[in-house]
Formats: sequence, structure tokens, C-alpha cells
Amino acid sequence: MIRFHPWFAVVLVSLCLVLVPSAPAAEVRHEIHFPNVPGHQTIACDLHVHTVFSDGAVWPTVRVAEAWRQGLHAIAITDHVEYQPHKNDVPTQHNRSYQLAEGTAKAHGLLLVKGAEITRDTPPGHFNALFLTDVKPLDTEDLLEAIKRANQQGAFVFWNHHAWQGAEKGRWLDVHTTMVDNKWLHGMEVCNGDDYYPEAHRWCLQKNLTMVGGSDVHDPDLRLKSEPSDHRTMTLVLAKERTLPALKEALQQGRTAVWCKDRLVGKEEFLRPLFDASVELARPHLRTKDGISLEVRNLCDADVRLRRTGRVGPAEITLPARTTILLKIAVSDSSKPVELSYTAANFLVAPNTGLGVTFRIPGP
Repeated sequence: MIRFHPWFAVVLVSLCLVLVPSAPAAEVRHEIHFPNVPGHQTIACDLHVHTVFSDGAVWPTVRVAEAWRQGLHAIAITDHVEYQPHKNDVPTQHNRSYQLAEGTAKAHGLLLVKGAEITRDTPPGHFNALFLTDVKPLDTEDLLEAIKRANQQGAFVFWNHHAWQGAEKGRWLDVHTTMVDNKWLHGMEVCNGDDYYPEAHRWCLQKNLTMVGGSDVHDPDLRLKSEPSDHRTMTLVLAKERTLPALKEALQQGRTAVWCKDRLVGKEEFLRPLFDASVELARPHLRTKDGISLEVRNLCDADVRLRRTGRVGPAEITLPARTTILLKIAVSDSSKPVELSYTAANFLVAPNTGLGVTFRIPGP
């Protein structure tokens, strides 16, 4: 009778684990949570990313995988038209990055926008053109001609990171006025990477331009998910449905908000419904002689910072992302309705101006 040492079984099992291929690890997506608003879906987009087909460090399909993993719904690959530092290794093919990423985007259910970055010295600056049919015609020396050709394709064009080399170089010039007068310029980046540009915010309000924010990512983005304190800058687009035509229509109509670091930036008409959908006050569950207790929920991925502008309620309230807090309010008579007036300090409707909000708590 043959006897085997007990260690033989351990070795045999170990060999089986090595020789039999294991199932591939499932791809994991961490959703971004910003509620839909009445009549519109909130689409999280990064409309400014780069690949090795200009000055980025990753293959186009990697950009798709990163965005899907982090919970985005749409991205635009916007490789530079003129700036091709890898051309000795990667041939200059202006449409190729989109072509390579298109199949992967469809497989992941991610909207992929065909775009390009028209690149000139600052001033006058860099401009992203989205929803292109062919990038090649934009490869021309004359800036206005390139912008015009993008518009002839029905592109949505915005001015990138206007002050990235300082406010003086990022000043508004006659060439920008010409673009606006011809309806060739439709938006501006109010945030790029971790930078917020108050002047761009102001110009968007004055000139009725769409507010955009993008990561402008070049290196690999190793984040596994979006956190309130660590996420890529993105544009939240309020679209009628999650399709490319609806996304384009919403950008053309300016229905956006920008999430950058700990702030949201936008026009009041679009930030207000986003705030209202994100912050919920429950009915009071306890009334005492001189106080009211109730729960307040924050349904979005951004922390909300409130500063009191009225006389009732705590001086400051912080609502951490996707949490519920217990709010205790001192009142002189808890049997009467209560009105709380606050400013959402990190919901910027203009430079240095938070969104004014009012909460009304009914009587018992």
C-alpha cells in the first residue's frame, strides 16, 4: 500500500491552483451620485482628456477604462491638432484616437465625443472643439479658419484654461470678440484640473457662454473612484436623455454645472435645481418647548457648506457627501413654521457669491 505524506496533498492543490487559470477579476465601477433634476438627467462628463496621439501618456482605450471605473457617463478625447510630441513613435493621425476608443466606449456603455484641441500660443489660447466629424480640416495655420471649420461641422467650441499662464496672457482680445460675434465660441472652461478661473466664470455670465470644466488629464489617472476631496474636475450636464445628441443640445443651451475640488460652479438657474435635488429636509421628528430636531440628507457626492444669513439655525452647517445629519434648531415657539436662510458657500453662482437658499419647516 502506497502512503503519501500529508504535505503531498498541499503541494498537489497548490499545483492545481497554478496550472488551472483563474477567472479574470470583474471590472468594478464606482458610480457618481448627483441627482437628476426635473425634466433632465445629470450626466457626469470629462470633456478634456489627452492620449499618446498628442501629448498624453496613455492609449485611448485606457482613457475609456479610467472614466468608466470612476463613474463618468461621457468623455471627449481632445488631442492637440498641432502639438504632436510623440510623432516619431505614434504617427500623426488626427482621427485615430477616437477610432481606437470607440469600440471600448460602446462596450462599457460610455458616451464618447469626438473632439480635438486647437492649440495656439497664449494669447489667444487653446480651444476645444467637440462633436466633430473629421479632425483633419482643423489642421491649418490660421486660428479663425480652424475655428470656422470646426463650426462648419456643427462643433461645440469652448476656450480652455484661459489664465493658465496668468491673467495678463489670458485677457479677452478682439479675436475672442470676433468668435463670439460670429457665434463660433460657445463656452469657456471655468475650471481646469484643480484650478478655478473667476474671470472665466464672470465672462460666461456676461456673454452667455456655457460653463465647462475638464481634467485636462495627460498622465494615467489611477483613482479607483471619485471622492468629495479627490476627484477629477468634470462638467455636470443637464440633458434630456443620456445620448450624444441630447448631450450636445444641453451644452449648446448652457445647462451645466462644474464640479471642481470642493466647489460646484455654474449659473444660478442650473445650480439651484441641482441643489434642491441634492439636499432634503425631513419633517421634524421631535418638538420641544424651545427646539426642533430633524434630519437633513445630502444625496450628492459633494460636501455642502451652508452659512446662515438669517437669524434662525446654526451659524454654519456642513453636510458631508451622501450622508444624513441630525439638525437641532433653537426656536422661541416650536408650534409655528420656521424659515431658515442660508448661503450654500461652495455652490458658486458668481465669483465669491454662493447660492442663496431658504428652507421652510412647517408647523406640527
